[in-house]
Amino acid sequence: MPTETINSRLTFDRKDYSDETLLHLYKSLLLPRRIEQKMLILLRQGKISKWFSGWGQEAISIGAVNALEEDEFILPMHRNLGIFTGRGIPLERLFAQFQGKKSGFTKGRDRSFHFGSIDHHIVGMISHLGPQLAIADGIGLANLLENNKKATLVFSGDGASSEGDFHEGLNVAAVWKLPVIFVIEHNGYGLSTPNNEQFAFKNFTEKGPGYGIETVRVEGNNVLEVYDTIRRIANDIRENPRPVLVEAITFRMRGHEEASGTKYVPKDLMEEWGNLDPVDNYGAYLQSIGILDEKTKSEFDSEIKAKINQGLKVAYAENAIEAELEEELGDIYASHTPSLVSPGKKSEEKRFVDAISEGLYQCMQKHENLVLMGQDIGDYGGVFKITDGFKKEFGGERVRNTPLCESAIIGAGLGLSIKGWKAMVEMQFADFVSVGFNQIVNNLAKIHYRWGQNADVVIRMPTGAGMGAGPFHSQSNEAWFFHTPGLKIVYPSTPADAKGLLAAAIEDPNPCMFFEHKGLYRSISGPVPTDYYTLEIGKAKLIQEGGDVSIITYGMGVHWAQDVVNELKLSADILDLRTLLPWDKDAVETTVRKTGRVIFLQEDCLTGGIGAEICAWISEHCFEHLDAPVMREGSLDTPVPFAGNLEKQFLPLDRFRNKLKELSDF
Repeated sequence: MPTETINSRLTFDRKDYSDETLLHLYKSLLLPRRIEQKMLILLRQGKISKWFSGWGQEAISIGAVNALEEDEFILPMHRNLGIFTGRGIPLERLFAQFQGKKSGFTKGRDRSFHFGSIDHHIVGMISHLGPQLAIADGIGLANLLENNKKATLVFSGDGASSEGDFHEGLNVAAVWKLPVIFVIEHNGYGLSTPNNEQFAFKNFTEKGPGYGIETVRVEGNNVLEVYDTIRRIANDIRENPRPVLVEAITFRMRGHEEASGTKYVPKDLMEEWGNLDPVDNYGAYLQSIGILDEKTKSEFDSEIKAKINQGLKVAYAENAIEAELEEELGDIYASHTPSLVSPGKKSEEKRFVDAISEGLYQCMQKHENLVLMGQDIGDYGGVFKITDGFKKEFGGERVRNTPLCESAIIGAGLGLSIKGWKAMVEMQFADFVSVGFNQIVNNLAKIHYRWGQNADVVIRMPTGAGMGAGPFHSQSNEAWFFHTPGLKIVYPSTPADAKGLLAAAIEDPNPCMFFEHKGLYRSISGPVPTDYYTLEIGKAKLIQEGGDVSIITYGMGVHWAQDVVNELKLSADILDLRTLLPWDKDAVETTVRKTGRVIFLQEDCLTGGIGAEICAWISEHCFEHLDAPVMREGSLDTPVPFAGNLEKQFLPLDRFRNKLKELSDF
């Protein structure tokens, strides 16, 4: 059949596709359009709270979803309703999601398209948009490691391409040759900001070569062109893995969301793109070649409307969601009952750094699905040499040097987890985690609560001051994450605890921030069981017993506390929290009841630190057991200084010694 033109911009070429395929694409296009029409009515009626329209862009989603195999992951955005309908998600569940009902995919905890479904191989977006590209990288990496010849497809709008995550996602995919298709919906505006205020180039075909990525531009309103292009690319990268950037030229015909409107769009531009409607033009093309007639068109319409009405009927019939406290709290973490592996009898004296290295090595032996990622962790062995020799033993596929892009690597860890792998991401210094903060607090931490997907990712954090490293290599930033439900925070103080807790963190299917004080790496040693073992996360440890005062601390604070107690010859409980989130309330209450005098010691700056929360809890829940004010000490509320005398003043040791005397004399 020859190429036919229905509109000067839309030229349809059926190639060798069957009538059934062409009709299926039309019917697939019609479903999200009819749902949109219905949702706009419901929005005006106040039956849904918000709507992000993909009107005029349906051909991109429908072409893409039909071009991929059903078990290949797609990561959609706001305007990709067709991905969800194209994967056969039951409409009653989709509509329940839009209405915040319990049977929706997020149990009323998130809205619209902010959800995923592993059964349908869809990973939902978060409002920050760009981070999804890195998750696609992780899924693509898992496919590469499994050698399963699968493609992954991720969407981005042209506005989101201004984010750093866009650059990081493309760069990692290019460097690692990941089989990922990046589809850019080039629709003219980021909310109300036109493209010429977003970027200085005209088309993304100019951008791809800079990353070493081939780029293809398609007419995004032409479902046949999108379908054929994505299908061809997917077939190719399954056999020859690499990323490809697909720029789909289209236009957003309605507001960013309905309340925004489109008054900022020139009228003639709206009229021009209105004539390029993907549903109307493709339907007219099928009629022109005799595949679609009015009778069939009407039958499709009736069938789809009936399906929508039935789905709405079921969703409406469901009662409004009721808040259940136990369920809300219970869904913060993925369920995990650890089978603790007891330490063996044989042990060796090891430095803190060597205990961590040995623990990580044994985890790599135990978990064949564990991938290590970080800057310089390969041949170089990491800046602290913790992974020295790992690449030679386990190979570069599992011990992966990364580009300098914390956000993308953390996101890739989540993508690996979605595919059933485990990921350990090493921050070269804990300070650098700020560049990946969004991935941690908004993706890793919230994903299980939002739609039941766990994040099996451990982020190792070399932390702490005392080495004259200055403001950007010395910060104690554990409190940044302490406020975030869904994370676990582990902070060991001894070599034996470091090894056992690291193994436990890697076994745990939840995201874990694992802090390692750099000052302890080579300054302390202790007996460490030789074989693999785990310790329970969430359990504090009483390091030293006494009756006069309770010192609650963690990390380097444990060693400071021991030194000062011995110096002052005090009888003190020293409680090492070991886990900061969740923290051991029972152990804290026990020591408070015992001594009646409590001081919390942290290396972090005093204001807003973890000690403030725990001291407040003690005052609220253990007040009747107190014989003195609850005290705390921490570092100065300044950045960490470089010069030795300044850093000594910054750190809390001298102030802690004085305050402990004051407390014991109270």
